[in-house]
Amino acid sequence: MPAPHPPEIPGAPSLRAFLRRGGRAQAPTLMCLLALISLTACKPVGPEYARPGYQPPALYKETGASTVLAPPPAPDNGGQWRPASPSDGMIRGKWWEIYQDPQLNTLEERIATDNQTLRQALETYLAAREQVAAARAGLLPTFSAGLSGSRQKSSANGPSANPARLTFSDFSLAAHAAWEPDFWGRIRRTVEAAHAGAQASAADLATIDLTLHAEMAADYFALRGLDAQTRLLNATIADLEHQLDLAQRRLDGGVATEADVAQARTQLETVRAELVDIGVARAQLEHAVGTLASRQLSDFSIAPSPLDLPAPKVPLGVPSQLLERRPDVAAAERRAAAANEQIGIAVSAFYPTISLGGGGGFESLHPGTWIQGPSSLWSLGAQAAELLFDAGRRRALTDEARHSYEAQAAAYRGSIFQAFNEVEDRLSDLRILEQESAVEQKAVASAQHSFDISNQRYKGGVTSYLEVLTAEAALLQNQRTALDLQTRQFVASVGLVRSLGGGWDTTQLPK
Repeated sequence: MPAPHPPEIPGAPSLRAFLRRGGRAQAPTLMCLLALISLTACKPVGPEYARPGYQPPALYKETGASTVLAPPPAPDNGGQWRPASPSDGMIRGKWWEIYQDPQLNTLEERIATDNQTLRQALETYLAAREQVAAARAGLLPTFSAGLSGSRQKSSANGPSANPARLTFSDFSLAAHAAWEPDFWGRIRRTVEAAHAGAQASAADLATIDLTLHAEMAADYFALRGLDAQTRLLNATIADLEHQLDLAQRRLDGGVATEADVAQARTQLETVRAELVDIGVARAQLEHAVGTLASRQLSDFSIAPSPLDLPAPKVPLGVPSQLLERRPDVAAAERRAAAANEQIGIAVSAFYPTISLGGGGGFESLHPGTWIQGPSSLWSLGAQAAELLFDAGRRRALTDEARHSYEAQAAAYRGSIFQAFNEVEDRLSDLRILEQESAVEQKAVASAQHSFDISNQRYKGGVTSYLEVLTAEAALLQNQRTALDLQTRQFVASVGLVRSLGGGWDTTQLPK
């Protein structure tokens, strides 16, 4: 059964009639156009991107802290970039939950929904993503259509005057298509550059997100560390008040001197002043936490809660994973890729610019004959243009693009060096703080023993109150140092998580 023919507009020539009257004469033109279109699949000019090479070390240098879970040596992939495949031992997602602190979890959750810095970074990424869509639109033709109607009067004395038609109407319905085939890959390179830029922006968003969460955790633990010191100072003040009362009673009984009472009161007021000073630092940290959580500071407060948590164990992973888990490293690598595409864009300027166009429609002097075959019009055309002389401008722009790529490649390698430096710093912090904390605990025990002996000697009338004050000041100083070391260990563990990229990996980059 023969296929049905499409309906024809009354008064308009059919397709078969068009071919009979010379449409076949356009076949070579159409074939040329098809050949030009096929050339758009050619390989883009310019260098293909290859990630700048880097050979990561087999092991981290600093892995001595007991709170760091370092894996055994494992063969890496020769420094090549590969899709991240984090092991079960790697932290990911809501990494702050390893501290098992419900209040911290609640504060961290508010960052994702309410923090304006993160919101700004998100909108920047969304804008970069739209640039990809805008660049990709250049691969397709553009179409336009227009409808016009006018009433005109020509001059009777003009050079083209027609006495029979000085006043006339003109009705037009036309459509136009234009296309610049991407023969040399300029548009494809532009799309890839925009895509790499959007991925870099997404990695920047992840970097800001990681930084905000890490800052929240560090400030929170510093605040709780001050709460622990506040508890210690309150207990010390209570003890000093008891000692002041004892000195006063011994003075009344003629056993102690006025100097003992004055020394006891001086020590008491000194510790009270230290407690007030801690309140200043705590208030500032509370304001910082509230700001990160986007809370109204006038209504925000954190109840005192001394830092009594055990330090968590942070999975370290192998060094090659650091290249996959650091969003700032991924952002630098994506910017190097975008810079490489700019070289191809610059090289494409040495090749001709070819554009295709066509249009068609209807035009008539009378509405009754407007949409009819005799009123139809069409056109097809192609244009090629080559810049012959530009005084070296294109070559300079190409060289500029190559240098920009080398700069971005150096920035990528520099970000890797910085990443390893930060990890090693945090690992050494944890190792040294752990050793220092162990030594400090011995100092606290020794100071406590010294204070107990001095206190007993004073009560027995063997020594002066000055010896008790000296021993108690040493005990308080060592106790505060121990608490400070504990706080610094928590903050250093947060810094290690941040240096390792948190729960992020390169598989989260937009495709």
